[in-house]
Amino acid sequence: MSIWFQQYTLEDLREVREDTLANHIGIRITEIGPDYVRGTMPVDERTHQPLGVLHGGASVVLAETLGSLAANMVVDPAKNSCVGAEVNANHLRPARHGPVTGTARPAHIGRSLQVWQIEIVDAEGKLICISRLTMAVLDRPHLQFGRRPAG
Repeated sequence: MSIWFQQYTLEDLREVREDTLANHIGIRITEIGPDYVRGTMPVDERTHQPLGVLHGGASVVLAETLGSLAANMVVDPAKNSCVGAEVNANHLRPARHGPVTGTARPAHIGRSLQVWQIEIVDAEGKLICISRLTMAVLDRPHLQFGRRPAG
């Protein structure tokens, strides 16, 4: 059984990331499962740090992108929106080439807070980063999922 508020397609999620940091660095949403969202990110000049390995901040961008999408997919967009409250990451090993793949799964889905765990693996399937994202669930749709604020 799916945890999502409604049925979303990969195309729906691709439209959401247009003109965003995620799109700029090449994050692609690749799969929506019954309780997870998965996506990939290249390890290249856009995501490297000066030593030629994946920048830890890029891993956090992948984690927050996947977790934020998933959090907003769980709530009724006419009544709620979810925004990041805290993110942390443990970088376990370097990735020199890519892509890397992240999978976001819920640790807790509550009325006012959600916690998502995101695991990122390298091209060989080795765990490179574990991230936890806490999302605040807003009672009103201050920000509409998939819609940009004016201005």
